[in-house]
Amino acid sequence: MSHRLPAATAAAVAALLLAGCSSGSNPTSAASSALAAARSGASALASAANGLASSAASAAASAESAASSALAGIKGGLDAKSDIGLGAVVTGSDGRSDVPVTVTNRSTQGYRYTVQVNFDDDTGKLLDTVIVNVPEVAAGGTAQATARSNRTLSGTVKAAVGNALRY
Repeated sequence: MSHRLPAATAAAVAALLLAGCSSGSNPTSAASSALAAARSGASALASAANGLASSAASAAASAESAASSALAGIKGGLDAKSDIGLGAVVTGSDGRSDVPVTVTNRSTQGYRYTVQVNFDDDTGKLLDTVIVNVPEVAAGGTAQATARSNRTLSGTVKAAVGNALRY
C-alpha cells in the first residue's frame, strides 16, 4: 500500500502552517503562499489517487488475463456455469474477500471443475478475478470450495461466476 497520500497531506498542512506563521510576511503574502501550498498539496493528492486507481485497474486486468489463460488450458471442458452457486462475500480481517462456492454435479459421471469467480464493485467494475479448482465431484454430488481475492478489496464487493468448466 502506498504511503503517498498521508505524506502529501502532511506536506500541504505544514506549508499552510508555515505560510501563516512566517513573521516577515504580510497577510496577503501569507494567504497567497498558503493558497499555492494548498493547490500543490491537492495536485499531489490527485496524482497519488490516480496512481492508486491505475494500479488497481492493472491488477484486475492481470488477474483476469491469468484466469482466461487457466481456462483456455483445459481441453475438452464443458460449460458448467449452471452447476455453480456462490454464497455471500465476506471480508476477512486481512481485507481480502472470500466467497463460498458450491458445485453441484447433475450429470451421471464424476467431473473436476475449474471456476472463474469475479469480484466486482457495486457499479459492476471488475476488482479482481480468481480461479478455483474443485477435484472430482461424484455424479449427483456436491462439493464446497472458497474463492479468495488475490488482494485487499474496498467498498461493496459482489461476486459472480465469470466462467466454469467441468472435465
